[in-house]
Amino acid sequence: MPVDPWGFTKTPRQDMPKRPVALRLRDFDPVYARQQEDVVRQQASRCMGCGVPFCHQGCPLGNLIPEWNELVLDADWQRAIDRLHATNNFPEFTGWLCPAPCEAACVLAISDDPVSIKQIELSIIDKAWDSGWVVPLPPERMTSHTAAVVGSGPAGLAAAQQLTRVGWTVVVYERSDEVGGLLRYGIPDFKMPKRAIDRRIEQMRAEGTRFVTGVEVGSEAMPVSRLRRQFDAVVLAVGALAPRELDVPGRELDGVVQAMDYLPEANRYVAGKAPDVPVTARGKHVVVIGGGDTAADCLGTANRQGAESVTVLDHNPTPPVVRDAVSNPWPQWTRVHRKGPAHEEGVVESWATQTVCFVGDDEGRVTHVRVRTVERTFDETGLRSFRAVEGSERDLPADLVLLATGFVGTGAEDLLGEAGVGVAGERGTVEVDDRWSTSADGVFSCGDATRGASLVVWAIADGRACAAAVDAAVRGSTRLPAPVGPRDRSL
Repeated sequence: MPVDPWGFTKTPRQDMPKRPVALRLRDFDPVYARQQEDVVRQQASRCMGCGVPFCHQGCPLGNLIPEWNELVLDADWQRAIDRLHATNNFPEFTGWLCPAPCEAACVLAISDDPVSIKQIELSIIDKAWDSGWVVPLPPERMTSHTAAVVGSGPAGLAAAQQLTRVGWTVVVYERSDEVGGLLRYGIPDFKMPKRAIDRRIEQMRAEGTRFVTGVEVGSEAMPVSRLRRQFDAVVLAVGALAPRELDVPGRELDGVVQAMDYLPEANRYVAGKAPDVPVTARGKHVVVIGGGDTAADCLGTANRQGAESVTVLDHNPTPPVVRDAVSNPWPQWTRVHRKGPAHEEGVVESWATQTVCFVGDDEGRVTHVRVRTVERTFDETGLRSFRAVEGSERDLPADLVLLATGFVGTGAEDLLGEAGVGVAGERGTVEVDDRWSTSADGVFSCGDATRGASLVVWAIADGRACAAAVDAAVRGSTRLPAPVGPRDRSL
């Protein structure tokens, strides 16, 4: 069936169905339900088949979006997953977690609702799994080359799968008890079911990739020097896990907790890996400081644990409801006030609010957060600053404060130091050249370790590109695609 250039005028955008709030707050099951196939095909008909598909520019992986939209419209699901897998190893990861910069770049977004690309992508991979089309793709022949991948998040998994498929012997090392990096214990199940990870690991094992868990590379038990002796290449995909601290009085009070000390333990409990959680929001007034995805994950988790209230603080002013066409023109990522599913479940949003200090009781437990209203200003160079509004200080009740203020480095300084790789910038990222090579011979790096905390789609793209660079560096050439370079940081 040919693309209907007027399809978007006949069919309004329809997003994936969500479970009712009252129901989903009772468990940690995914918020989104499966969309009906006929609805997905109707949504695919909204794609105009643009002569210049800007969705490609918006997608770090360069996904062939118009092609698989047309195939879905024709109900040719098997060819659709082939086109999707051509650029994306793990479309279920991006289908569940990616904020969809491709949709912001959709030509329809200039004056209408964009094509629901993310929904179509997830529907394609769901159909593929249901139909048995996702199978192991072992290499046609093995080479003598070996690689160690340190870290099993999306970047490490993508690099490992690409190298395995061209005949490398690949071992992935993960310090946690389960493979998946932050996908496993950093992302709540209501955002992505962990079966999505398990099925891919089963596929990768069948292809030949080996996984070693519970090993801290860089420790006395597993020094980096051993990996460098044993393997032709070492890929550091250790993520960006060092949290930004909030240096205000009262930070030491009991009950003021980093988000990444709270979320993984909650997720371990949900996975049946722990008998209880060390920190719970049950019956408490919770204040979350920060406005990104991690803050939203804290919000959703706290409400499911039975928080009395949850307030989210952000020092930025309230974003606009619609895109400012002058300062934020299409096809840039749309900077608007977004409310995800977690915000529908109960939240007090406090914008333009800065934390002054934490107030505690005689036993050293936090009881309040003292805040003030701020105004954002920019100097002539564009440098941002915040000015306090006089007389705006006030106290918010808080039995639990979760710090979700971003990340400032890998958190793997000992490993990087032993490996002898350079670290640069305020974000503490690993220095790599334009071929993903670090300053240490035979050691490469990719993903958040080199980019700083970013999107899952960038991690997969970086892992694929790094694998191609490793293959080319050792073998002299490569058949692997290299979608992006480490200097391409447009998002």
